[in-house]
Amino acid sequence: MKLSIVIPAHNEEQRLPPMLEAYGKYFSEKYGSAAELIVVANFCADRTVEVAGDIAARYALVKVIEERERIGKGGAVMLGAQWATGDLIGFVDADGATPPQAFDELIENSHLADCVIASRWMKGSDISPKQPLSRRLASRCFNLIVRILFGLRLTDTQCGAKLFRAEVIHSVLRNLGVTSWAFDVDLLFQTKRLGASICEIPTVWHDVAGSKIRIVRSSINMFVALVRLRMFYSPLRFMIPSLSRLIEKILPYEK
Repeated sequence: MKLSIVIPAHNEEQRLPPMLEAYGKYFSEKYGSAAELIVVANFCADRTVEVAGDIAARYALVKVIEERERIGKGGAVMLGAQWATGDLIGFVDADGATPPQAFDELIENSHLADCVIASRWMKGSDISPKQPLSRRLASRCFNLIVRILFGLRLTDTQCGAKLFRAEVIHSVLRNLGVTSWAFDVDLLFQTKRLGASICEIPTVWHDVAGSKIRIVRSSINMFVALVRLRMFYSPLRFMIPSLSRLIEKILPYEK
């Protein structure tokens, strides 16, 4: 088995080094040359590429790709997956919220389905510290909308740790319609449409300071992204360009 883990990173010079160090040590010791960590540094204005390169110099399994254009998390995952050589291809956030042992649980359970995802909402999950009520409410409302619009009976589409069989993720990525705030939903929706199986497992997740998420603005962006995605897979698809222009006037892209 060959394993590839893509790590999308945008201006993560502070949070990426301890995360990448932990992943580099853990996966090099357990999987050796059978694993690779692909850091995709996207539109970075800080030292993300440099600090990732420093760690890559010490761990042969770490590879660094710099993409200077703004392609977002979804685009970074897609780019990293194109470079991946593994039979299993996954991705995880650069903030270190998912420790390497928790991601390894996805690998240990990869026999259960074509896609195995971490869930912070299943019984048995270990989340610390407990998230504020506002974030929990926003998360549950988002999940309800996803269930209604896309029929995804999953407890947590947004957790940043996911693992796919290579042939499944390559097939899915060819058909993605939206890669912004709705990337994870689109990815799982396409997986379902492909007829591939999805399995959730409880995870360990630790909130890490430095998040760029702003709860009110992000909630609006995510809701709009879901509506736009649902339109993409409907007869109303022709309206998306007009909707996008309207949204950009109301909610300009956050830098």
